[in-house]
Amino acid sequence: MAVGAFGSVVDFGIANLLTHFLGMALVLAGTISLACAIVSNFLWNRYWTYPDSRSRPLGHQLGMFTMVNLAGVGIRIPILHYFEPILLDYFRRSPLLQMWSPEFSARNVTLAIAVAIVML
Repeated sequence: MAVGAFGSVVDFGIANLLTHFLGMALVLAGTISLACAIVSNFLWNRYWTYPDSRSRPLGHQLGMFTMVNLAGVGIRIPILHYFEPILLDYFRRSPLLQMWSPEFSARNVTLAIAVAIVML
């Protein structure tokens, strides 16, 4: 559970840094941030959650872990692409929901929806 939570922090943190400071589109930033979270989760799982897995070849394990996560990327990209504009419009029209900027809110709610769907 802790590894997954940390992976989410990595995912959201990097996606927000890339979109806010570098102006990247959420689809690209979210793909990069997911790759970083996958690597983070893999390393934490290998060295902390399942320390006995260190006896197995690293390349083979990372390859299998990545293959499983590529399915998640295939689900995630369309969600990021299609949901963000819809939610951005929604947050711009809803003054009660403007705790943060509409862009920040739309980006992070979209990312949360993608994470939840892919996790299932």
